[in-house]
Amino acid sequence: MSPAFAAAFSSLKVRDYRILWWGGLFSFMSVQMQFLLRGLLAWDLTEREGALGLVYLSFGLSMLVATPLGGVATDRFSRRSILIASQGAIMVAAVGMGVVVLLGIAQFWMLLVAAVVQGASFGFFGPARVALAAEYVGRDQLGNAIALSLLSMNGTRIFAPSLAGILAGVAFFGIGGAYLMAAAFSLAGFVSLLRLPAPTRVIEPSGRNPLQDIVEGGRYVAGRPPLRRLVVASFFVIMFGFNYVAFYPAMIEGVFGLDETWVGYISSASALGAVFVAIPLAGKADSPWAKTAMTIGGLVFGGGVVLFGLAPSFWVAFVVIMVVGAATTVFQSLSNTLALGMTDEGHQGRVQSLMQLSFAGFGMAAAPLGFLAEAIGLRQAITIMGGVAMASVLLYVLFEGGFRMIRPTAENASVVDSDLARTPAPSA
Repeated sequence: MSPAFAAAFSSLKVRDYRILWWGGLFSFMSVQMQFLLRGLLAWDLTEREGALGLVYLSFGLSMLVATPLGGVATDRFSRRSILIASQGAIMVAAVGMGVVVLLGIAQFWMLLVAAVVQGASFGFFGPARVALAAEYVGRDQLGNAIALSLLSMNGTRIFAPSLAGILAGVAFFGIGGAYLMAAAFSLAGFVSLLRLPAPTRVIEPSGRNPLQDIVEGGRYVAGRPPLRRLVVASFFVIMFGFNYVAFYPAMIEGVFGLDETWVGYISSASALGAVFVAIPLAGKADSPWAKTAMTIGGLVFGGGVVLFGLAPSFWVAFVVIMVVGAATTVFQSLSNTLALGMTDEGHQGRVQSLMQLSFAGFGMAAAPLGFLAEAIGLRQAITIMGGVAMASVLLYVLFEGGFRMIRPTAENASVVDSDLARTPAPSA
């Protein structure tokens, strides 16, 4: 095994992180299948872009409410228990949707309820998983651990959407059977998470109610300008740019005139690009060039979404989405690494919850963007999404003052914190 290849997978040498990684692999397989199935079912029930947006709006609103609470819970309670409980809720929602579809009683409001349950579950799952990974591997390998987590997520996107699309198109399975298959993967993830060791972290009571902890976490970020700029930029890039995935069914079936199987293929194209870049990225995620690479990744991501909206054919869109998938992985992995590198352990859950709020924003923006697509055209709306993402990255560069490097290690994080300490943060 070459040194570069070994460095790319160094975090997997840590037993507890390895268990967490495998649990995430099964969980993401289920999640990616349901992500596609949710859009397919919404389109089949309504055939309206606005309905697609409403499903993701329900997901986003519940995630918006739950994510700050998930960050507080991550800093207060057992991260293992939070993961197990939230994964269980995701599994139950998948089983419920599979059953109602197979019984032929599925209605649009049921899809909204399932989206709410899963959005709330993700609000707790995301911050706990990233913070637990940081706890297992330490700051020096934090970038590698986050990159490998994204590798497991994006790796499943190669197979899961295609599998979901194929199963949904087969009469014997259909969308209901595909949902139950997703639930089986979720069960495997649930069982894997049960193997994580009992927590040893000593948690000091904060003496505040959850709302006070949420406010204190916001003040922590607000009082640290580099961290604040990073959180805000990430929020707008994901909130607007990432919404292109919500309109896969409308673009592939409505614009290109292809069936639902091809929706899975276009989603897999994004995953192929993500996996292609993930392994070399994992070996370099903790290096000094991380900030510059993150910024370039964000610009390529936004530009790729613009090109997707303008794509004249499916195969042009396929190639563009491969590039978008690679750029998304670079931006997400490095922005999370940089954010945690500037955060002390007592605030990691809440900072991660703020980073994850971008996906709640993505869900919330889907409905207005869906109605915008109905008003001005789908291609034009997707082009606007990519333009907003690019503008957000450019504004980040402008306010940050150039491509300064930040090495996300324990040593550098302490330097960042000591520099910022000279500017007092607002008291809780």
